[in-house]
Amino acid sequence: MPTPEATQGAGRPNGLFRTKSVEQSILDTDEPDARLRKDLTAWDLTIFGVAVVVGAGIFTLTARTAGNLAGPSVSLAFVFAAIACGLTAVCYAEFASTVPVAGSAYTYSYATFGELVAWIIGWDLILEFALAASVVAKGWSQYLGTVFGFESATVQWGSVTFDWGAVTLIAVLGVLLALGTKISSRVSAIAVAIKLGVIAVVLVVGVTYFKASNLSPYIPPAQPSENGDSGLHQSLFSFLTGAEGSNFGWYGLLAAASIVFFAFLGFDVVATAAEETKNPQKAVPRGILGSLLIVTVLYVAVTLVLTGMVPYTELSGDNATLATAFAIHGVDWAKNIISIGALAGLTTVVMVLFLGQTRVLFAMSRDGLLPRSLAQTGKRGTPVRLTVLVGVVCAALSGFADFGALEEMVNIGTLFAFVLVSVGVIVLRRTRPDLSRGFRVPLVPLIPILAVLSCLWLMVNLSVDTWLRFLVWMTIGFAIYFAYSRHHSLLGKRPSS
Repeated sequence: MPTPEATQGAGRPNGLFRTKSVEQSILDTDEPDARLRKDLTAWDLTIFGVAVVVGAGIFTLTARTAGNLAGPSVSLAFVFAAIACGLTAVCYAEFASTVPVAGSAYTYSYATFGELVAWIIGWDLILEFALAASVVAKGWSQYLGTVFGFESATVQWGSVTFDWGAVTLIAVLGVLLALGTKISSRVSAIAVAIKLGVIAVVLVVGVTYFKASNLSPYIPPAQPSENGDSGLHQSLFSFLTGAEGSNFGWYGLLAAASIVFFAFLGFDVVATAAEETKNPQKAVPRGILGSLLIVTVLYVAVTLVLTGMVPYTELSGDNATLATAFAIHGVDWAKNIISIGALAGLTTVVMVLFLGQTRVLFAMSRDGLLPRSLAQTGKRGTPVRLTVLVGVVCAALSGFADFGALEEMVNIGTLFAFVLVSVGVIVLRRTRPDLSRGFRVPLVPLIPILAVLSCLWLMVNLSVDTWLRFLVWMTIGFAIYFAYSRHHSLLGKRPSS
């Protein structure tokens, strides 16, 4: 029977901003038919964090962003993005140690801002994880052909292109996740070891071709766009300030920071596994902050070596990758090793994003905002139905969709979630100072405010059309909430306290 404290905030059953208490969220984790197994340790979470973050950024974004947007200053762009992530990461760490429940930002928002905002952020996280997993699966498919020597992992049926490589990856990972998070963690650990070994090769071999002159000018002068990156396609900041585009110069550097932010996606996924962790109050903050520190050092080191190996102009175009710099120097064996590392790296990225998607949907379904039947867990303590559903959706997206500029949608969705989590720390400190916090953000409210400002800064450096697509997605989310979720919410059905 819930205590009076457990039902705190559960009043106003018809209110849009009814809150779900932290105590009630924790009690709900003990539902017999919707209980996740606690198998993970701090080491497992760090592996998950490195597994998801080190992959897409190093193997697919570094070269392209240097060649098209920032030049050698791409390393500084990674630092800017890391600062924003670091400020937000400590906010996630406090929430995860206070509310060790699946759902991440969705669950935290439910406890602080109320149900409507929680739904919005949950809907937002669906966009982040599903789209990111599908985008990275397509990148994995491209490397599959490189490693095994065939032209493409796609087939053409008339005007329809089917990416069988991406679909195969999603299917295999879906089976692993259905079997249990501990098995998934072991697979991730193997893949992480492979890609860290590959990165070590990149650094050691790449340094032998390093020329300091390639880093000059560090911030190349701004150039007019040749690819239509003006009007709705330029960053919102350059649009509002009257600039002609976002290629190179300071505008390019700022736009690059917003783009490479995609490379840091994942540390927030660690928080979604809090409910499956043995000692979440200590393990989750260590997993979040430890993985972020490791990957930031790796990103900066790799980008400095990459842009020192070849002039940044050699990396322009949409097909440049980390392997391109080695191919230019004729180091084909290194190119092949990098491709194998990319294959292993992107595998773990998709796996952990897939995991994050199922856990957010699991939390929303357990609360009744989505059909409750989806929150059922099998004998292994995993949400098998949701895993299958997410697998089918991601397979369809990665198999048939041509994403293009939609990659930026992942960034804006994630940044929006980060803003709410950072503000939520301040709110919960004032409304529930009595809560036990395994980790506390220092210098509150300064650190959360800086996190909000840095995330908003990155958001305004995303393109105008990305903002328009984001508003459309949010509008669809509002429609679903008022048509279904509001009326099926378990919190709304509970009697007023």
